[in-house]
Amino acid sequence: MSGPSRDGGMMSEINVTPFVDVMLVLLIIFMVTAPLLVTGVEIDLPSGDTPPLDAANDNLVIGIAADGSYTLARGSGDARPVTMEQLGANLAEEGKQRPGQPVFVAADGTLPYQKVVDILELAKGSGVPKVGLMTESKGK
Repeated sequence: MSGPSRDGGMMSEINVTPFVDVMLVLLIIFMVTAPLLVTGVEIDLPSGDTPPLDAANDNLVIGIAADGSYTLARGSGDARPVTMEQLGANLAEEGKQRPGQPVFVAADGTLPYQKVVDILELAKGSGVPKVGLMTESKGK
């Protein structure tokens, strides 16, 4: 409130009580709503310093060309063309012979995503426990 001071001039005082009340209400609101805002999916990302895998270590590699044709190769060996049915049979046999062995998918970057999803579903349905996606390094 302002009023005359001892020396005859005007005196101003700021009343901070309403300001403190508003700040406490905002603090309580933020404390209640903050835990509700933390939602998401927990993802275990690999570290960026991991060296690239060598395909020559006898892993099964499924290739999908830009025209949609499929190939199957063991490590860095010769890739042989296969149909979707043959691929399913080969993956089921692979799951029986080498349980736990990963299978890698090397797909052309211009393919529709559905083609890659179809292969991932086929591999999981054939009993392959681990399916990885192969990419080229950024340096190429």
